Amino acid sequence: MTITTVAELMTADPLCLLRSASLKDAHDLMRQKNVRHIPVIEANGELVGMLTQKIMIAKVMGLMAQYGATALERKEKQLLVSELMATDFAAVTAEQPLVEVADFFVTNRHGCLPVVDGDNKITGILTSSDFVRLAARLLKPTAQG
Repeated sequence: MTITTVAELMTADPLCLLRSASLKDAHDLMRQKNVRHIPVIEANGELVGMLTQKIMIAKVMGLMAQYGATALERKEKQLLVSELMATDFAAVTAEQPLVEVADFFVTNRHGCLPVVDGDNKITGILTSSDFVRLAARLLKPTAQG
């Protein structure tokens, strides 16, 4: 089977957070579900930002340095993801050819790209790990039968 479009490789219906969620919510979701990128959406599903593990770790480390470990959870509950999320990011559509998207990952060194429809509603997420899994599958010898 040949995989040629974003839709064939992306994770559909990714875990998302509303822009009103707290940093604590994001921290818990990343830890419990083992994800590194969380699309931030409006209640109607429109994509408004991306929260990455890199952004979150930097903020958590800053909060710990400023307030100490004992105050971390309280401070995380007070901070909204909308205050931290990246708002300047690229997105792709499910129909885009993977070859174009792969070039984007290599050139821009991004860890993920949100996948949106024509109304800017999140439909999936494509990560660099998806490409690594694809490469691993393509590199394995095919079963002889």
